[in-house]
Amino acid sequence: MPNTRQPATVTLAMTGASGALFAREALVQLARDQRVRRINLVASEHALRVIAEELSIAARSSLVERLLGSACAKIELQNNSDIGANIASGSYPTDAMLVLPCSMGTLAKIANGIADQLIERAADVCLKEQRRLVLCVRETPLNRVHLRNMLSASEAGATIYPIVPALYTRPADIDTMAREYVHRLLSFIGLPQDDAYEWSGAAR
Repeated sequence: MPNTRQPATVTLAMTGASGALFAREALVQLARDQRVRRINLVASEHALRVIAEELSIAARSSLVERLLGSACAKIELQNNSDIGANIASGSYPTDAMLVLPCSMGTLAKIANGIADQLIERAADVCLKEQRRLVLCVRETPLNRVHLRNMLSASEAGATIYPIVPALYTRPADIDTMAREYVHRLLSFIGLPQDDAYEWSGAAR
């Protein structure tokens, strides 16, 4: 079931699957949400390549500014190789973690307890501390290994939340499609957005 608690500290992890636009939209929404006090952003090396290819953003030290268009004091950019970062510890009070997009490689590591990088370690911490972990997987077609890993991650406590945009809202463009997906995602973790689309019933 969706989490009714409003998370004040959120980790947003970007991995090397297609869908950087959705991650950028999530960062925009989280940054402007006054209920969120702290955002820990982590991008893998493969994610940085996807960001460069899909968003034409090739920056590391200024990644937040390039994604948002300006700096944001409540966002801390973490290095994926820093296994000693705050989110790697269960004593750090993370309320929710989104892996968006979540590659099949990242899914496999999380599902099998392989935590050699910060993203997987932070996800492992969420699982062991029974905190909200949402894996926004992006791949097609899915083979049996992918499906088994999704089941294993789900049984461990993660939520599998595929990047499947809604079409019944008749989005005008890809940015609107991404925004509406993110609205549903944030509502799921307890952060409903005021401008989110709400279904009012089938047209007659």
